[in-house]
Amino acid sequence: MTADAPGRPAAIPLDPRLLEILVCPLTKCRLDYDRDAQELISRGAKLAYPIREGIPIMLPEEARPLAE
Repeated sequence: MTADAPGRPAAIPLDPRLLEILVCPLTKCRLDYDRDAQELISRGAKLAYPIREGIPIMLPEEARPLAE
């Protein structure tokens, strides 16, 4: 596996169809895809859900809080 940045694995593209059906488990709102950070962003919940090896981890306890 190659790296996009030192210490970070290469970004695996997320299927656009998956983005159409995934919503934030807390707010039920749509998510924004941050390809570089490999995260799905919930603006309403102010959380960033990680994507690991191409799999979105949609657990609030695994999400990173967004800075205000």
